Amino acid sequence: MTAEASTERYLNHPTFGLLYQVAPAGEGRDLFATLYAQRMFFLVTMQSRNAHFEVIPLMDARHYAEQNLARARRDGSSMLPRWRQLFDQTFI
Repeated sequence: MTAEASTERYLNHPTFGLLYQVAPAGEGRDLFATLYAQRMFFLVTMQSRNAHFEVIPLMDARHYAEQNLARARRDGSSMLPRWRQLFDQTFI
């Protein structure tokens, strides 16, 4: 993971408000969750001038986050504690 991942990332969704990054999801996508509203999850693909939001179910979101934790463990990433904290806050 790059150094930029060490900071928290937020996006503003036009309907659901502030989203926070839960995990990278591969293929240029990131997993985000709503911050204030009911728990909703989005796969977000950043494009040159906008972002594409795809709503996904809770279990799919958890699966992406678990894959990220496994990848961070396998790679010995220094970000593992941060990703674990986000996982626990979001899914437990």
